[in-house]
Amino acid sequence: MILSRLAARPLLLVAGLFVALALPWMIYPPIALDIACWALFAAALDLLLGFTGLLSFGHAAFWGGSAYVAGLIAVHSGLPFPVAVLGGAAFAAVLALPIGYLSVRLRGIYFAMVTLAFAQMVYFVINQWRDLTGGENGLQGVPRELFGLDLSDSFLLYYAGLPLILIGFVAVWRIVRSPFGRVLVSIRDNPARAQALGYPVERYKLLAFVLSAALSGLAGGLFAIGHGFASLESVYWTTSGQVVMMVVLGGIGTLWGGAIGAALVVLLNDYLVTAGFEGIGIVTGTIFVIIVLVFRRGIWGTARHLVESRSARRSGDAGTGGSPDGTPASSRGVGSPV
Repeated sequence: MILSRLAARPLLLVAGLFVALALPWMIYPPIALDIACWALFAAALDLLLGFTGLLSFGHAAFWGGSAYVAGLIAVHSGLPFPVAVLGGAAFAAVLALPIGYLSVRLRGIYFAMVTLAFAQMVYFVINQWRDLTGGENGLQGVPRELFGLDLSDSFLLYYAGLPLILIGFVAVWRIVRSPFGRVLVSIRDNPARAQALGYPVERYKLLAFVLSAALSGLAGGLFAIGHGFASLESVYWTTSGQVVMMVVLGGIGTLWGGAIGAALVVLLNDYLVTAGFEGIGIVTGTIFVIIVLVFRRGIWGTARHLVESRSARRSGDAGTGGSPDGTPASSRGVGSPV
């Protein structure tokens, strides 16, 4: 079974890359870019939620804060948009340091509420600093330039921004498969045991928080460049709730699941808006409840669990060492980065 999973990973990577390259040919290019940005945002949150065990309701501060900083850099400096996006990601990482330092000492709902409170503080500052951010009107007229090339064509912009998205995904994948990532999983499963083994638990949590924020900022900055503006909605608490919903829909601790959840939510919202339906929250909320009840591990997590369970039963029948109930140990919890 392990060999089959190792063989499946390259196929999944190739399939994922093919979908990323073909996406603007299948759907409207601006929607394709939105999906790519939200998918990276979901993967960044999953690094914290699925692999560290920390539920943050304040990641809108990093997504939206980076969107404003990237927009300001692009507007006032005239630098290529990748530089502006990386500047936004750096800002998100710096912002995450004090927030994470004060938050990682808490657990469960207390951690979630503290991160939400900090995010609302960021929202208040951006709303009040009207001379810089535009207040309720947002930051308008963000350029999309790359070394003098005007990327007003959303099709070209998608492929110009795709390398940043892929770099972000490679970073998340490398983190969760590194020794550092395995320590994060051990902290998620049993913080006391990890502490007893000599790992500085709070330091690891803080580093995971900062990395997650930086990757969220990378996605948020590109999102602002793609839309040509940054709005207050990007730093509002509902943005944090939406990305949490994407991760849960796809499957916590799977990485691929966040991308699937992002695609479903973005496509559904676009369809409802195009159809003129106003109660979008009612529809998405109902679908979310149904999927959580039917697919306890999320869409991708449930599919992976079924495949692994079937493979384990076949291995057990062949006398190769399945567990007594036919369920592999890897399917009993989250943490596998596929």
